[in-house]
Amino acid sequence: MKRIVYALMATVTGLVLLFSYRTSVAPEAASALSDVAPVSSGTTAAAPAPTPSSTATASPSASGSSGSAASGASSGSTSSGSTGQTPSSGLRDGTYTGAAANTRYGPVQVQITVSGGSITDVQVPEYPSSNGRDQQINSRALPTLMDETIQAQSAQVDMVSGATYTSTGYRTSLQSALDQARS
Repeated sequence: MKRIVYALMATVTGLVLLFSYRTSVAPEAASALSDVAPVSSGTTAAAPAPTPSSTATASPSASGSSGSAASGASSGSTSSGSTGQTPSSGLRDGTYTGAAANTRYGPVQVQITVSGGSITDVQVPEYPSSNGRDQQINSRALPTLMDETIQAQSAQVDMVSGATYTSTGYRTSLQSALDQARS
């Protein structure tokens, strides 16, 4: 009889502990995190992510093709800016927006500015930010990825620990923008 009582008490205690475990950020902390936006390497701050209903517009000279399932990229890549001579790095001066790469938690889109054949600025106009956890992860990961892009001058940037999906989507969209700058 005692064993049954102890087993029931242990089960009840386990259930109470399980259901009292906090798995998300409190609403006050989530609203404080929503004000955090990734900062670019330039002098301006990155714009907040557009709403899911917004779509990228393509210029007449840009070609948007639907991505394959393997790449996870969607259509809607744009490019703008001057199309000056191609320096030895192979990148033309201008601003190039990569195709939005779909990730498990939402699309990631990268925009680069090339000046003098080098990547001088990186923006992330679209990234997962629908909840406090996404905002917390991306407020740490995106500035790191943007800094590494300017240092590496390529899509060969290290993944950020704890932001695997964002890092993968970032690299995919960055490669799309770099391909536009080279063509």
